[in-house]
Amino acid sequence: MALADRWLLPDGVKDILPPRARQIEALRRRLLDLYDSWGYELVMPPLMEHLESLLTGVGRDLDLDTFKVTDQVSGHLLGIRADITPQVARIDAHRMRSQGASRLCYCGSVLHTRPANMLASRNPLQVGAELYGHAGIDSDVEVIALMLETLLASGIEAPISLDLGHVGIFRNLMADAGLSDAQEAEYLEKLQLKALPEIEVFLNELEADARLLDRLAELPRLHGGVDVLARARVLFADASPAVTEAIDYLEQLADRVGRRYPQVRLYFDLGELRGYNYHTGIVFAAYAAGFGQAIAKGGRYDEIGRDFGRARPATGFSSDLKSLSDLSASVLEVRGGAILAPAGQDPLLIERIGELRAQGERVIQQLPDVTLANLSSCDRQLLRQEMTGSSRPCKRIFD
Repeated sequence: MALADRWLLPDGVKDILPPRARQIEALRRRLLDLYDSWGYELVMPPLMEHLESLLTGVGRDLDLDTFKVTDQVSGHLLGIRADITPQVARIDAHRMRSQGASRLCYCGSVLHTRPANMLASRNPLQVGAELYGHAGIDSDVEVIALMLETLLASGIEAPISLDLGHVGIFRNLMADAGLSDAQEAEYLEKLQLKALPEIEVFLNELEADARLLDRLAELPRLHGGVDVLARARVLFADASPAVTEAIDYLEQLADRVGRRYPQVRLYFDLGELRGYNYHTGIVFAAYAAGFGQAIAKGGRYDEIGRDFGRARPATGFSSDLKSLSDLSASVLEVRGGAILAPAGQDPLLIERIGELRAQGERVIQQLPDVTLANLSSCDRQLLRQEMTGSSRPCKRIFD
């Protein structure tokens, strides 16, 4: 690499400079305090692990997104995490061994071999929460509520919409249809793209019951307001009872979330199958007006710890802290401007600087013969006040 190019970073990777870094850190502390107030315990998994551990369970979908390196100590293949969720599942299943409900939260960097979309970073600062050990609707409502509180605490003032789906609808329709694995995979791919003409061609080539073909043709169109659920009940009236149960579950959950957050617009997409290979029930994503990608997302993934030797129901969500900070309409409250202290090692001066810092003040001490680079951040100045028989440093407003 040429000397002139050594300052360049890889595509999709950026430095975080002042004052944005300070704002992101303030938001991180605010959100972790929020999670703590809800009873979620902080965990800090390592940045890298044995590759098999990272790609177990929910991590199988992360294979192409995960950087692989060889451990120079053991010779084993390691992975640099692309998602913290599998690590938290391992901690719950293997390290904590809680018998009841376990609430865990995290915030840390992840790395992606490729961006998730055109707007995404390849090194997000992932923040999220997971609830293990409970399989009912109450835990799903709690996690969705905590996700929405995360967005509110982040200062996002743009209208928020909550996209709800349930993978059980698709999974049970596929069981009724009796499609081969290849046919199911082809239909799933077209469904995720909402490719209606391609779906029509695909269904015309199937030798199946006409009623079944009607269901598969309408599934990608089942998105919109709460009336979507009523349409789905009619369409799937003679389908597996599990399909109706999933629709009922969606309606009950939406009712509880809607009453709690009436300002959030609810949107239903019964063909939304993000994370289909590991989600087992409800899936959800939050969107902010004017931003084209989900700002937070999650869902239920029961049995997540099975590959770690302990199957546990689980539900959770995650977001990119840097994106939340960018979308915030308000500047989070951080400490005010700094106090400029003179250079020198006078004991009284050092004592006074220490007292001010202990009080939470930000004190920047000058260095001899060097101009302070961030002088504009100082709004006060520490000066020596001469008094009869003594002298003591004091502070005054910086002119």
